[in-house]
Amino acid sequence: MPELYQHSDTELLSNLQVDRTTGLDSATVAARLQQYRPNELQGKPIKSPWKILWEQLTSVMVVILIVAAALSAVMQDWSDAIVILAIVIFFSVLGVFQEYRAEKAIAALKEMAVPHVRVRRNGQILDISARDLVPGDLILVEAGTILPADCRWLEAANLKVQEAALTGEAEAIEKHAQAIADDGLPLGDRRNMGYMGTTVTYGRGLGVVVGTGMQTELGKIATLLDSVADAQTPLQRRLDQLGKTLAIVAVAISAVIMGLGLLRGEELRLMIMSAISVAVAAVPEGLPAVLTITLAFGSQR
Repeated sequence: MPELYQHSDTELLSNLQVDRTTGLDSATVAARLQQYRPNELQGKPIKSPWKILWEQLTSVMVVILIVAAALSAVMQDWSDAIVILAIVIFFSVLGVFQEYRAEKAIAALKEMAVPHVRVRRNGQILDISARDLVPGDLILVEAGTILPADCRWLEAANLKVQEAALTGEAEAIEKHAQAIADDGLPLGDRRNMGYMGTTVTYGRGLGVVVGTGMQTELGKIATLLDSVADAQTPLQRRLDQLGKTLAIVAVAISAVIMGLGLLRGEELRLMIMSAISVAVAAVPEGLPAVLTITLAFGSQR
């Protein structure tokens, strides 16, 4: 089956059931919008505050503090238990607040990426949101336009498009409207095609939309990214390793201190509290929150 870039203008417009001079009518647009859904990239929803809180509370260093607070409560040392829990709650809430803000900031970038576009519909030139584009729409572009969907060029007047974000090609590509007979061309060589997310740098053109949302080449990349399982970043892995190392060292030192104290005949309660104090002192409880806040500010910027 021929690729879209191999079809002639007449074949392509016939397949998409669109008139070159008038564009789609309102009824057809409404039907296709129901069929293809809004023209936007779908992604994973942002993390809920509860999930972020769970991640905060299950880090190794925080677990040590929670255990220390529980032991203090068992020993009826309520002041220490309350202070330790207050530290845990303060940094956890602060971390959740900042990370959730960062998640929302990233989601906001998606909204900012939805441009407006000029289309030919019902024989008129309209300015609409790119979310409302459907396959078969005729779009008019000029220098500075970010292509809102994948399209096949019907007219190209000195048209050049910067496709580095998609193909890695540094130079803007000159486009034309003629069919290409070659088979198996990579995206960068399909000179009669335009792709979502690329930028018109010169000239003007008329294109017919052939793919929207997740059916675009950019949408295919988004699908591949969403299929990748969540994994820790190198910084998260190193922080987790640091937490485990500190936990082992803190527990070992606390056990040694408690054991030596008991051998000297010290009171059991006193040695348990001493061990808890050493464990709490060895844990940099503010480190996870400080890193979260720092990275969150970076994401927002």
